[in-house]
Amino acid sequence: MQSPSIVWFRRDLRLRDLPTLSAAATEGDSAAALFVLDEHVARPGPRTDFFLSCLRDLDDRLGGRLIVLHGDPVVVVPSLADRIGAAAVHVSADYSPYGARRDARVETALGAVPLVRTGSPYAVAPGRVRKTDGSEYRVFGPYQRAWREHGWRSPASTDASTVYWLDPSDIADRTPLPAPSAEPPVKPGEDAAEARWAQFLDESLEHYATDRDRPDLDRTSRLSAYLKVGCLHPRTLLHDLRDRSDPGASKFRSELCWREFYADVLHHRPDSAYREFDERFSRLEYDSGPEADIAFRAWCDGLTGYPIIDAGMRQLAAEGWMHNRMRMIVASFLTKDLHLPWQRGARHFMDLLIDGDLASNQHGWQWVAGSGTDAAPYFRVFNPTLQGEKFDPDGDYVRRWVPELRSIPGRGVHRLRNGRPADYPAPIVDHAAARLDALDRWAEIKT
Repeated sequence: MQSPSIVWFRRDLRLRDLPTLSAAATEGDSAAALFVLDEHVARPGPRTDFFLSCLRDLDDRLGGRLIVLHGDPVVVVPSLADRIGAAAVHVSADYSPYGARRDARVETALGAVPLVRTGSPYAVAPGRVRKTDGSEYRVFGPYQRAWREHGWRSPASTDASTVYWLDPSDIADRTPLPAPSAEPPVKPGEDAAEARWAQFLDESLEHYATDRDRPDLDRTSRLSAYLKVGCLHPRTLLHDLRDRSDPGASKFRSELCWREFYADVLHHRPDSAYREFDERFSRLEYDSGPEADIAFRAWCDGLTGYPIIDAGMRQLAAEGWMHNRMRMIVASFLTKDLHLPWQRGARHFMDLLIDGDLASNQHGWQWVAGSGTDAAPYFRVFNPTLQGEKFDPDGDYVRRWVPELRSIPGRGVHRLRNGRPADYPAPIVDHAAARLDALDRWAEIKT
């Protein structure tokens, strides 16, 4: 009888299109399904609630045979491998700074038992695409061309029956899977992810190129949370788009590529998760002290007096999600109107976002702040009123999230020329003056 394997699930909470299962099937006739509940995973918050709900869905698909163990993976994974006499531990490669460090330590602790990495959360793994001189890309356009030329594999043909799953009843120290503290606003699980993708293909992809920037229309895919936890793989989406060259499909491919570009950047520069990619910006003057803290709190609470900013921040607090255009607008306001460091905003987003992905979040913030790779020029300062009028032209998005303004008709909700309701605050800064201040600060460091 062949020795069993371990399939260690992390950011791949699905059974269809999972190359890890194919690799495990070639190793032997059985496998133990493992999830390790460590302190890094168990931090409370909406993202953890969604993750745990998706993990429960995975356990249901495995017929309750998911082995959940609590503790440090460096101790837990080798211990289980020793107890069941595992021939190998199979994983999807994790390229995040924490995941890479964890896996290196687990690999060492496993000794003679190999840690087999098959696939990753990306269509093209970070580090795979490089310039002809071997260096990494720092600009999106050339990276995207190389990414497309490299291409990706077709989806793997796998499901729950690809391997025979061991009964976990003999594992005495397994722990019950914790219940989420609240029901996530996004329906969890693999079927829900595929249903959402099918709905987007049918209803929104055709107009995605033109409508994706309109938060009032809600025409984005809403797949980011599923991609984050691996209920759906980008390779599956790209495969389904293989015969389409229309503007909507082309733009959606480009957005998937941005996700992979930022993962590649973080892979090469792990410090860019918290430090400016462009080191000049480490000298940029930001505000601090009690007044800065009050301004930050007003931004977090959606009480800045700028309707489009407040709508975005309230959507984030209520849904654990924010439209991508809104993420850029509110980030510009924090960094260039309030003169607060991008790290504060990025941390707040990671605390609340269900789809919070370190690479995409941190580098999205750096793009807006001007300090990142391929960043928007620092002198590009979004005017929140004009942004609201352009991307929420009828004011529907603002009225949806700022009830104090629901009596204001049409696009007038963005300027409030006829006065502000008594329960809605005045602007906490003057945008025109704040913009000039931001440009002055930039002039001090640009050479």
